[in-house]
Amino acid sequence: MQRKVDVLVIGAGPAGIISAVTARRYYPEKKITVIKSVEKGVVPCGIPYMFASLKNPDENELGNAALEENNIDIVVDEVIKIDRSEKTVTTKKDERFSYEKLVLAIGSEPIMPPIKGVKKKGCYLIYKDLVYLKKSIEEIRKVKNVLIIGGGFIGIEFADEVSNISGLNVYLVEILPNLLANSFDIEFSTLAEETLQSKGVTLLTSTSVEEILGDEKVEGVRLSNGREIAIDSIILGAGGAPNTKLATDAGLDIGKGRGIWVDEYMHTTDPDIFAVGDCAGKRDFYTRKNVSVMLASTATAEARIAGANLYRLRVIRENKGTIAIYSTYINGMVLCSAGLTENIAKKEGFEIVTGIINGVDKHPATLPGASKIKIKLIFSKYSGIILGGQVSGGISCGEIINLIGIAIQKRVSFAELETLQMATHPYLTSAPTAYPVVLAAQDAAQKIMI
Repeated sequence: MQRKVDVLVIGAGPAGIISAVTARRYYPEKKITVIKSVEKGVVPCGIPYMFASLKNPDENELGNAALEENNIDIVVDEVIKIDRSEKTVTTKKDERFSYEKLVLAIGSEPIMPPIKGVKKKGCYLIYKDLVYLKKSIEEIRKVKNVLIIGGGFIGIEFADEVSNISGLNVYLVEILPNLLANSFDIEFSTLAEETLQSKGVTLLTSTSVEEILGDEKVEGVRLSNGREIAIDSIILGAGGAPNTKLATDAGLDIGKGRGIWVDEYMHTTDPDIFAVGDCAGKRDFYTRKNVSVMLASTATAEARIAGANLYRLRVIRENKGTIAIYSTYINGMVLCSAGLTENIAKKEGFEIVTGIINGVDKHPATLPGASKIKIKLIFSKYSGIILGGQVSGGISCGEIINLIGIAIQKRVSFAELETLQMATHPYLTSAPTAYPVVLAAQDAAQKIMI
């Protein structure tokens, strides 16, 4: 049996859902179907908080409401083959779907690090499957010693959350000298390290796991420095790799960054097939080099571009690359980053100046709930154009980094940020006389003018 579909989306994570919903908005007459391989998915960014913050892990389920409200058909099955010449896909249940336009939103798979013993019982990869995650959480809550491998965003968020479970000893191993080293400069990485240590997390930086000890089940680990630690469970948070097999089997090209090659409008090398989200290749906004950025925010931005432009170019993409804009939250502290760090900018050969300021996110600073805030902006020395920014502090930082993100995307200069017009209120923002983004731009301006 073959079903005829106008727009077929494979994958029902954030990228798949937004692709389908956007397509419905722009092409209301089209028949749209989403095929999902997992019956109960999860909100990806909420996975760490299923351990303690949420009353019930089920609260993090990524439901079908948005698809159902937009009259989009949902099929639970796994696509195993794309036939580009026939414009059909075949599923594991031996169903066939014909399409006019196909969107690949097939995501990524967690990386299994090449560690001896990594497949022992008690090692947990982070799959976006509610049933799997609930079982993993139930088992981890029963043990005494947990090790997290990976000091990026996934790792630190798991370490922060799991440390809230009473009676649990938490260790975090990172092969680099600092946590979050690919997204933050050292003064911000240090804040993350100090915050986790204050919660009792044991940090093992500049260290790797050489072997996972035990017979069938995890009983401990041997580290690169020879030290052995008794461990009951291991969370493997070393990141993900793009799902590309379905695409390569269909003859689609892969970019140098391992993701499916796409142009500015998310077309693959087949004009009727699009790729969005983790499975799609990414290029840096400034350097145009291939980068590995796997974020729901990036995925949904790409999905909106693809969904709008399936049949004709209706939304012109001005953002020609990936800004890599991140935010995280650990023990009440927010850390955010966008664009190039100082370290990376220098490695890429940019001549830069930085503007750094410390402030408070309410005025006066004695108001209840006021938090210290730190902002670092990176500018090109000769053009004055912003290249990146980092922020730490309270909840308000989550939106401040979005302001910095749009400044990067629109290539704003220090002079424009110095004269930024902003809405302020004592309970909501820093003082207009000491708005941190403005002060950081002024700090950089003084160095540019020297």
